[in-house]
Amino acid sequence: MEREEKPFNPVLFKRKLKKGLDLSFKKLLETKKKNDGVLVFSRNGKIVKIKARDFVK
Repeated sequence: MEREEKPFNPVLFKRKLKKGLDLSFKKLLETKKKNDGVLVFSRNGKIVKIKARDFVK
């Protein structure tokens, strides 16, 4: 039995991608908090380090 391919739906793809990224970041944040880690971001072209426990979403 062959599987029928569904047409590409960009809206559905975007929704699934965002959900996956949100879940990944949530897991990263939990791990960093557990290990008292630091998150590194770029804000206005400058490197910013934030303790995971101080991060507010």
